[in-house]
Amino acid sequence: MLPGTLSPTTVLLLLADGRAPVGGNVNSGGLEPALQGGMSPTEVRRFLVARLRTSAAVEAGVAVVTRHAVDSDAGTAPALRIDEIEDHWAARTPGPAQRDASRLLARGYLRLARNLWPSTVLDDLDARTPRPSRGLVVGAIAALARIPAIDTARLVLYEEAQAIVAAFLKLHPTDPAIGSRWALEACAHLEPLIAELSALTDPADIPATGGPQTELWAEAHASAPERLFRA
Repeated sequence: MLPGTLSPTTVLLLLADGRAPVGGNVNSGGLEPALQGGMSPTEVRRFLVARLRTSAAVEAGVAVVTRHAVDSDAGTAPALRIDEIEDHWAARTPGPAQRDASRLLARGYLRLARNLWPSTVLDDLDARTPRPSRGLVVGAIAALARIPAIDTARLVLYEEAQAIVAAFLKLHPTDPAIGSRWALEACAHLEPLIAELSALTDPADIPATGGPQTELWAEAHASAPERLFRA
């Protein structure tokens, strides 16, 4: 469990901080694959909202449902329930590249969390084959840290928005304040979706909002000879 009297809000701020060592610096939220695939930089704001409504919403739904499944008092999670959640995530994330990107971020979250507080839930997730998805790990951390469901969903979408904005500033340098405005506008636009996601408890109700073009871009990017980001 959390050391001392550390509040859920403090843990939330730590996880939302772009400087947290979870591997976010190698993830562009699908932006670099999109730009390499021919998307114009002028479409980034629309891409940002679309990404949050599709693959990021799936991850957020997985996180909220996992949070519900984990018994934070006992520090345990039923294996069959976790398997079911992960199966639903995989069905909604068909592309190997997108799955690998999610699992890469999950490894970073697991490493950070296991260094901050011990938990059999985190140990079990770390030992899984294949590796768990980002949403599964974030949801387990949220349960152990007692982060509310609505903030769990908001965290996943915010982290995705910040990854896209940070990547854009590296790929097409501009005023950082503009990127911050884009991220806040996108998150504000999606507050109704966040409220819907926070009420999820059944894996079958996780959004099935994929982005076929995003999946294709990600697959092409995975084998690109020159790339700045892993995904």
